[in-house]
Amino acid sequence: MQLKRREFLRCSALGVGAVIAGARFAGAAEPAAASFDPYEKVALGGSGLKVPRFCLGTGTNGWQRKSNQTRLGQRGFTALVRGAHERGVRLFDSADLYGTHPCLVPALKGIARSDYFIVSKIWWAHGGLPESERPDADVVVPRFLKELQTDYIDLLLLHCVTAAKWPQELRRQMDLMVKLKEKGTVRALGVSCHSLKALEAAIDEPWVDSVHARINPYGMAMDGSPEKVLPVLRKLHASGKGVVGMKLIGAGELRHDEERRDASVRFVLQSGCVDVLNVGCESLDEVDDFAARVRQVPRRTA
Repeated sequence: MQLKRREFLRCSALGVGAVIAGARFAGAAEPAAASFDPYEKVALGGSGLKVPRFCLGTGTNGWQRKSNQTRLGQRGFTALVRGAHERGVRLFDSADLYGTHPCLVPALKGIARSDYFIVSKIWWAHGGLPESERPDADVVVPRFLKELQTDYIDLLLLHCVTAAKWPQELRRQMDLMVKLKEKGTVRALGVSCHSLKALEAAIDEPWVDSVHARINPYGMAMDGSPEKVLPVLRKLHASGKGVVGMKLIGAGELRHDEERRDASVRFVLQSGCVDVLNVGCESLDEVDDFAARVRQVPRRTA
């Protein structure tokens, strides 16, 4: 029998029910040593990458090479990225769709390339970008490298896959991306998924090193209810894929709801199947707030 939503949140041993019932941001009783560290480096599945748990997203409301982060202007964008780096953020999520490649260059100027990780994404679908053409991966990635002024991209994704047969439909691009990986211009490959069927298709696809997936305990901006998405993420993780969680703050809907933000952070961290938390903070106050909430979540013990 399928558990009802309330029973799922209570019985899944993720502690969300306890948080919603009253465990507030500053009220965790567990010792700090047993809590999560937002800046701790973790293995991204079997990709070979070891990256910080907290990833700074730069694509809030990203479209047509603009996002809320680029709308801060270069000065504001630089202050956000450098301030985040000073706090311990070393992983930055970008994309052609967001227009954040050229903004990252001045923001990270003077910082050794070995001291940060870059995620980028290829927008292969119609719409979303100013131009109508969609050149192949072996054409767009050299442009990405030039825009980012780097010799390599740590994690390169196919952006926003939705079809159940995406591994067949996008095989040409996948094969080209493998060649880039073999050359060393890309270190790991993956997809950002925007449907449950696309997530399921990634489980047994050996090409996939890592998956960006939407997850929170409320089903906000997700590919299905938590009851349906979480088992798929567990299978992905068990198969050796890295899992990067998106939409933890419900695409911003939880920005002013402290109780449910706490519940969401706890839910995702204690799921045991999400390696990295990708959050599109728009200010350093939000970076500090999210990091503090991560530190309040106790690690689960056997």
